[in-house]
Amino acid sequence: MDSLLSKEDMEAVLDILDEGIQVVNLEGIIVYCNEAAAELDSLKKEEVVGKHILEIYPSLTKETSTLIESLKTGKAIYHYQQDFLNYKGSKITTVNSTIPLHKNGQLVGALELSRNITQVRELSERLVDLQEKIYAQKPSVSKAVKGTARYTFDDIIGESPEIIKLKHQSMKAAATHSSVIVYGNTGTGKELIVQAIHNASERRKKPFIAQNCAAIPAALLESILFGTVKGSFTGADHRPGLFELANEGTLFLDEINSMPMELQAKLLRVLEERSIRRVGDIKTREVNVRIIAAMNMDPFQAVHEKKLREDLFYRLNVVSLRLPDLMERENDFSVLLTHFINNFNRKLSKNILGVTPEALQKLKNHSWPGNVRELENIIEGMMNVMEGQWIKIEDLPYYLQRGKGEEKDLGTEIVLGAHTSLRELMNSVEKQVIASVFEEEKGNITKTAERLSVPRQTLQYRLSKLGIELEKEK
Repeated sequence: MDSLLSKEDMEAVLDILDEGIQVVNLEGIIVYCNEAAAELDSLKKEEVVGKHILEIYPSLTKETSTLIESLKTGKAIYHYQQDFLNYKGSKITTVNSTIPLHKNGQLVGALELSRNITQVRELSERLVDLQEKIYAQKPSVSKAVKGTARYTFDDIIGESPEIIKLKHQSMKAAATHSSVIVYGNTGTGKELIVQAIHNASERRKKPFIAQNCAAIPAALLESILFGTVKGSFTGADHRPGLFELANEGTLFLDEINSMPMELQAKLLRVLEERSIRRVGDIKTREVNVRIIAAMNMDPFQAVHEKKLREDLFYRLNVVSLRLPDLMERENDFSVLLTHFINNFNRKLSKNILGVTPEALQKLKNHSWPGNVRELENIIEGMMNVMEGQWIKIEDLPYYLQRGKGEEKDLGTEIVLGAHTSLRELMNSVEKQVIASVFEEEKGNITKTAERLSVPRQTLQYRLSKLGIELEKEK
């Protein structure tokens, strides 16, 4: 069958990719490169093709070039971080995947896919350098150190039993040096709890450093956490990692379930041995750091889905704190609403008095998949543009103005007069809706939660709260 794309068409497609693509023959001569690969050296494609790979990248050697290594061993190399100086002397960082090429069973060359992470590396290193200056052991920075975690338990707003219990458990955790796992859905306030624990602990005058494990490429995360020594890879400098900078303080690892498994193994060693080794170093350095990890899924589910090492989970899970969804905090909605209105009145120089009953009902009918953060953002957005002193239905975002009450495909029926209070009526309707959809989905909790646009944990909580007895999930 004739190819649907000509050679020219194929090259045009490859040239629009952000990733660099290079192909070398057995002698290391570049026989193809796309635009992105040529731009790494600020050269044109015709200036690259036909030259040896080490001529284009003079700071690399036969030992450090991933393409030459793949040619030598005949093996693929995946997700390898490579630092080099380009033709103009600029330091470039890429993440490479290199694959040997065979024809009729014989090795004929190698192909490399490179992702340029130079800007990410530079920003990360600037952040580490800035934190090193801030946390230098000087009395003059004590206020700056204390200010890095600004939330306390006073900032946790709520009167519901769920929040009171969470604050009580968190305060107890703050009195220890044990590792903590904080988990909950997006927008429930995980970092707020983490900062409050740090500020209530004996480490409150020491560094608090937060790192999102999903925010930077996996190949770069190791050097950010553990630091580097000059020569550990081409262009690397002596630089401490976040573990050293957080010494005697708290290191908050957010979205830890996004950390590569091999890096989780190294983290486990740090927790057990209380020492780290910079990338490329043979020297170990003792560290005294409290680890607080967070994730937006149940840790047991993360272990089951192979996103979190089981041994690391048990090492971290000394204290486990689950943050409830906003839908689970029935007594807190009005309290949070008032708090945010007052807060943005101060910030925006407004004088909003409250929410009309009709608008309040629309807000309460919403499922709040973004939880407290979503509520805060909606209040801020409305107060920026609204007129008058009361939040009305027309001030709400369009999707809230419609409200899920207008969806009429659930087959529910409201019987007025059969209940003595609005709460009983609403609970009855909610119970009918959940039971109806659950039956339609043949007992599948996950699909039911998706139909109702609520997190699975919230649905399970409501099933228990409403006293709905259902068959075991199929």
